[in-house]
Parts: sequence; C-alpha cells; structure tokens
Amino acid sequence: MTAPDPPTVAALVALLERWFAPAWAEPWDRVGLVVGDPAAPVTRVLLAVDCVPETVAEAIDVGAQLMICHHPLLLRGVSSVAATTYKGRIVHQLIRESVALFAAHTNADAACPGVSDALAGLLGLLDLRPLRPLAGDRTRGAGRIGRLPEQMSLTEFSHQVARVLPATSWGVRVSGDPDRLVTTVAVCGGAGDSYLADALEAGVDAYLTADLRHHPASEFICEGGPALLDAAHWATERPWFDPLAASLREAAGVETIISDLDTDPWTARIPSGGAGPAKESCP
Repeated sequence: MTAPDPPTVAALVALLERWFAPAWAEPWDRVGLVVGDPAAPVTRVLLAVDCVPETVAEAIDVGAQLMICHHPLLLRGVSSVAATTYKGRIVHQLIRESVALFAAHTNADAACPGVSDALAGLLGLLDLRPLRPLAGDRTRGAGRIGRLPEQMSLTEFSHQVARVLPATSWGVRVSGDPDRLVTTVAVCGGAGDSYLADALEAGVDAYLTADLRHHPASEFICEGGPALLDAAHWATERPWFDPLAASLREAAGVETIISDLDTDPWTARIPSGGAGPAKESCP
C-alpha cells in the first residue's frame, strides 16, 4: 500500500481559508498566500508569529515547505521587493528555498476558534463569547469574554497570567486594586486598546491584552473601567499556534513545528529609579 501524496500549498491554503475566511479580516489587512507555488507539495510546516529573518532561517533549517505567520510580511503597499531591504531579502530567500508563506492575521483574530480563544484557554476561561462580535455573528469577532472557574484576587490572577504566558522581558504590567476580585475576564491577543470601550461596556472585572498606550489606558481607568493587564504582543499571540498545529496535523497529515523564537522587539527590562527593585503593581 503506497502512502498518500502530501497536500499541496493550494490544498493547505484552501483549508486555512475555511478556518480563517479572508472576509473576516479588517479592510486594511493583507492576509492569504504571500509567496509560493500553489502546486508545490508540503510535508512540513513552520508556524511563527512574525516573518522575520530569524524565523525564515528557522523554517529553512527544519526543512519546512510552508510558513504560516500571524503578522503579514507585506502589510503596507510596496512597489519593489528588491533585496535592498530586509523584506525584499526575505521574499528572495523564500522563493530561492521553495518555502511558501501564508498569513492569517485579523481573520484569525475573529475566527472561532482563533487567536483569543487560545489565550482564553490558557487561563481556563469558560462560557466564551466575542468581546466585539462580527456584524450578525454571535460566535466570531475580536477578543473573548469568559469567566474564571473560581473567583480570585487581581494579585492571584496577575500571577496566573504571568505563569501561563510565554516568557518575555516585557512581563505583565497591571493596573488596579491588588485585592479586587476577578470573576469575568476579557482577553484580546495582540494590540487591544481599541477594544477598551467594549471591555468597559461588558462590565468585566479584568482585561488582558497587549500594547496598551498611556492616554487610552489612563482615560479608561478614570472612567472606572476594569483592571488592566498589559502583556507582550508576541506572548499573547504565540499560544494560538498550539491548537492550530494540532488541527493541521489531524486534517492534513503534515508535520508541524512551532517557532518559539521570541520575536518581541523589547529584549530587556531595566527598573527605573536607580538601583532599586522593579515595582510590581500587584506584589
């Protein structure tokens, strides 16, 4: 009995676009197949949050024929992919090494299950629903709201978040009363300050996301919003690849490798105020 032929790039793209429909992406986003021959066979896939020189090198080193990345390589319009920029060099390298590149970004954020479902799953949240649903859809949309199995203080919850997220130099920043009780939680993988008003309206006890800016967070606190937990962007999106890799293995029979290279741009955290210890919001 001969082994079945491996799936092609086109077959895997079709599968991924069933799970993460391009129509769910934000209008400004650029998702789908970026580089690659649709007819090329695929036996090994590398999954990574970012398509950067280090993860491309990793894909080549492990012999992957397809990279699936969360963040698009060519998000903004370009008029050239000459190898005079790092993005141009990546395009040339991927083509030369016969590695296809596929991006699932805000369509994967909105999917169910998607990026924020994986983040919610790390925390054990129950009864999930979208933080901001897609129009006419009660299951898909940005972020997730759920409840903890057991109520805990913000201090306890913050340390739980820090334990389950991948380690980064950014860590987890916290705003709120350490003794505040937390039962309902909103989460959003990646930059989530555009959903602060949704978290406030939902009446959750805490909101976990990334890339919170000073003024939106300050105004949110003054409005009496829930506690805020701000983690590294990369750390809130990396968990998505564990269930995605399992689904690809089961549905397509391909080998999957998840990149654990920390591609968060911040590489060190040095406490301010002299040589004193770093201040914790929730000691």
